[in-house]
Amino acid sequence: MTLTLFEANQIAGDAIKHAESLDIKVCVAVCDAGGRLISFHRMDGAIWAAVYGSQGKAAASAAFGRPSGDLTERADHPTFRGIVAKDGGHMILGRGAVPIVRNGQVIGACGVGGGTGEEDEECAAAGVARL
Repeated sequence: MTLTLFEANQIAGDAIKHAESLDIKVCVAVCDAGGRLISFHRMDGAIWAAVYGSQGKAAASAAFGRPSGDLTERADHPTFRGIVAKDGGHMILGRGAVPIVRNGQVIGACGVGGGTGEEDEECAAAGVARL
């Protein structure tokens, strides 16, 4: 089961609409189940660091099949540190991404950066809600 570019762009667009309603500037990354980027959007005025944060949180959410914020408490666990290291340090185990699940299977994730962790996760969830 795959996530199409069209679907990924819809998810990113809905996440941005939610960010606009919160009056924040964000970056939105949508990746496949392997953490590879499908779609990326950066709102005008979003901070540059959010480029990396959104992608890292999306990759972590896809890898573990859960919201990236659920992983924060385990970030210092040797197994989680090892997985992140083996991935090249790209995953970010912080709040702001949610998995995309279709028919019980993780097919990707949406990660957002630029707001608070709570705002980012709320935007990501709003984006994924369409599917």
